[in-house]
Amino acid sequence: MRILGIDPGSRTTGYGVIDVSGREVKYVDSGCIRTGGGALPDRLKKIYLGVREIMQHYQPQEMAVEQVFMGRNADSALKLGQARASAICAVFDHDIKVFEYAARQIKQALVGKGSADKTQVQHMVKILLKLQGDPQMDASDALAVALCHFHTDQTNQATSKVFA
Repeated sequence: MRILGIDPGSRTTGYGVIDVSGREVKYVDSGCIRTGGGALPDRLKKIYLGVREIMQHYQPQEMAVEQVFMGRNADSALKLGQARASAICAVFDHDIKVFEYAARQIKQALVGKGSADKTQVQHMVKILLKLQGDPQMDASDALAVALCHFHTDQTNQATSKVFA
């Protein structure tokens, strides 16, 4: 199974693609959709088109995306939510399942604590995927979302067998 992870942002949206076979996970690709400056609708269109292109090229079966968190700035949260929606809408033509994870849940799955910082998450992504170098920070976050989905799915499968 192929999983696309998305770390949404109105200026930079990270993506990460992994392949899963049983309990094994393999790195496929990662990167960033950079929207630059300009009006928000133009940036949202770049995110939408970028994710559509990734979908067409890698054809993942599932997508995992980070949920929006409400910080101090409501305007930033709204823009983040719109960027996230653009990414999600881009996969509708492919009829794949979309899974959502809170930032704390992603950090907990990878590092073991929900308050981990970005460099700790990046380090664990590098180790878990056996990468030679550090991925870009937004790409690393997207790979972390995909890995969180993989780990959550593994846990759910194991739990369903125990309680079946």
